[in-house]
Amino acid sequence: MNETAYALPPRSIDQRGIKKAILGKLIYAVGKDPEHATTHDWFFATALATRDRMVDAWMDSTRDTYQRARKRVYYLSLEFLIGRLLADSLNNLQLTEPVREALDELGVDAEAVLKAEPDAALGNGGLGRLAACFMESMASLGIAGFGYGIRYEHGLFKQGFDKGWQVERPEDWLAFGNPWEFERPEAVFPIRFGGHVDDVIDDAGRRRFVWKGGQRVLAVAYDTMIAGYGGKHINTLRLWSGQSGNLIDLEAFNRGDYKAAVGEQIDAESISRVLYPNDATQAGQELRLKQEYFFTAASLMDIIRRHLSSHDNLDNLPDHVAIQLNDTHPAIAVPELLRLLIDEHDMTFEKAFGIVQEVINYTNHTLLPEALERWPVQLMEQMLPRHMQLIYDINAHVLNKLRQSPGNDDPFLSDVSLIEEGYGRAVRMGHLAFVGARKVNGVSALHTELMKETVFKSLHRRFPDKITNKTNGITPRRWLMGCNPGLSALLDESIGDAWRHDLGKLEALEPLVEDSAFQDSFRAVKRQNKVLLARLIADQHGLSLDPDAIVDIQIKRIHEYKRQLLNILEAVALYDAIRNEPEKTWTPRVKLFAGKAAPSYNRAKLIIKLINDVAAVVNNDPLVGDRLKILFLPNYNVSLAEQMIPAAELSEQISTAGMEASGTGNMKFALNGAMTVGTLDGANVEMREHVGAENFFIFGMTADQVLEARLRRDAARRAIEASPILARVLDLVDRGHFSPTDPGRFRPIIDDLRNLDHFIVTVDFAAYWEKQREIDLAFADQGNWTRMAACNTARMAWFSSDRTIGEYAEEIWRCRY
Repeated sequence: MNETAYALPPRSIDQRGIKKAILGKLIYAVGKDPEHATTHDWFFATALATRDRMVDAWMDSTRDTYQRARKRVYYLSLEFLIGRLLADSLNNLQLTEPVREALDELGVDAEAVLKAEPDAALGNGGLGRLAACFMESMASLGIAGFGYGIRYEHGLFKQGFDKGWQVERPEDWLAFGNPWEFERPEAVFPIRFGGHVDDVIDDAGRRRFVWKGGQRVLAVAYDTMIAGYGGKHINTLRLWSGQSGNLIDLEAFNRGDYKAAVGEQIDAESISRVLYPNDATQAGQELRLKQEYFFTAASLMDIIRRHLSSHDNLDNLPDHVAIQLNDTHPAIAVPELLRLLIDEHDMTFEKAFGIVQEVINYTNHTLLPEALERWPVQLMEQMLPRHMQLIYDINAHVLNKLRQSPGNDDPFLSDVSLIEEGYGRAVRMGHLAFVGARKVNGVSALHTELMKETVFKSLHRRFPDKITNKTNGITPRRWLMGCNPGLSALLDESIGDAWRHDLGKLEALEPLVEDSAFQDSFRAVKRQNKVLLARLIADQHGLSLDPDAIVDIQIKRIHEYKRQLLNILEAVALYDAIRNEPEKTWTPRVKLFAGKAAPSYNRAKLIIKLINDVAAVVNNDPLVGDRLKILFLPNYNVSLAEQMIPAAELSEQISTAGMEASGTGNMKFALNGAMTVGTLDGANVEMREHVGAENFFIFGMTADQVLEARLRRDAARRAIEASPILARVLDLVDRGHFSPTDPGRFRPIIDDLRNLDHFIVTVDFAAYWEKQREIDLAFADQGNWTRMAACNTARMAWFSSDRTIGEYAEEIWRCRY
């Protein structure tokens, strides 16, 4: 039957039609009388009405991809930090105002409805937020993109504080259902763990390997639509949920063994229950590896199924499929795709591996060797025995080729081997992703060059054409239009709205940054955003903030290399200076922190406790007053970022040089008119080039200087001796000034700084302190500060994720859009 036979009347997008649709969904889908509906009921009804207005374009996009045999891009990521979808979808569909008007006519608070949606607990930090930006940009550019991940029931964790200590509670974002997802019971794939491999000869006399036995878990698909700007192209995010094929062992249940009766079900569902289970234990390691294989295997099976629905065989897979691995978590895709091609589709190893290397691409996000993942060989052999065989085969294939290459003088090639020998043999997953990929990309210019010199030095020397750079970007739809309506309206008024479709049009702001009237308007928008944030903080945390103080924000995953410790130590120095000279004129400052520490990362959790303890003392010191306030906001997520970033005037990007791959928070702050104080690390380097060194506050050592400092055993001691301010700060913390009931609480931190200081906190402290005082003086000149801030906004267009995705499409994925 022709597809027009299924055609339905177009969904109304005017205020009157939307009002009718929301009311209909409330009554017939949610089952509530408008007189008794809760805010959450209205959210659900509004989301369902909005979803209906996306489905037609979604199906049109899918049909177009099939009809034109367009190349699909599959983005595999363990995280997708998509945040709230209602406001974002309405913005991209350009339905925000009609929906607000419809809710207003219904007597419903539109703002409360938008805020009733829980953040989707599908990620942790920059990795997941980047994946979300990339999915949105692919849809906005009309690329046939398809995301794959895990439908976590409880996500990472909900962060709270108990006497300043981080406590972890389960997220419950799915507790009342998810209006955006479509369950696909027909898209179910069995995933095997454990078992054994039989070496057999088939009827045609060929040697075959058959993987049998073990545990089988079902991967069930849930689809969510991702709308591009304008709503013309809509892509799919498919998330997998772990389920058991056997609901209950009735025999065990009937004999009273209730736990055993549902044991298989619990094991299966545990795979998709929590993001990043603690892998400090053997059980945690096994679950983490299961998660990675579970979603990767299901995704590859789905990709092959879809391809074969339109093509006779898999020989042309590289012409129609590009797979992007977002970090090393899905690196098991290399042997899994090889397994499917060899074991399920009768290809030879050489042909199959050739296809793998044409289809798969790999994004590296870290220079930390411990973050590249190494799985014990014993665990791999136990859980994925066929894959371990194939990893050995890949290793032999690659090493044999390299041994035969001209100029090779290393018969062992241990530095490029996929197997790390020595005590506890392990599979190097970063190496596996590298050799199995067509292209390997870094995420900033500095990071890419450091990849070549550090973690992949030996591999790069032997495969010099693989590594390329794709500097990260952010979607301006969420991170300017969505989160900062005041600034967006000012831009429309000042330069027109063409920038909404092409961020490059922001350059039209350049002539206005010196204009005093524009500066007044820009400053007024920023102040209003600060007032809104101060109101939220007062309501939720009982802390009163001066909206005329400089708002200084560091929001990141808590890690020693991101150096929240440097930030809070400088705050202690400022507190001490104010107390010593209370009569001096000090630039009022509000220092805000947010971010989560991994549950097993004790040092990061101790740093959070230090920040909270310092805040408790500083905020209650009458001598300091409003000149310095400190707050750590709990449970950082996308929605909180959307409220903090527009209000920020100073963005803390102070990682140890050479350790941050890129960062994208730095881009969001700058686009919204915040100044950056930072090191020459990650994308800071390129941002400084684009916005101008005169509009950027750089301090501290370079990556090369950091390496040199680490070789000097006395670097920390000398830095402390050279800085009386730092010595005083360390002494205050060490003797329990901020922890009088437990004076030695922070001694492990102080001892580390005085002796090892791997993250160069002490060596960079003096430069950081001086740069912050320079910032105080710069902020006092509000005209020039506003000019610099506006320059940041005007010159950030290159950091749009649309540009990044365009580069991926051209060079890595080789697809047209």
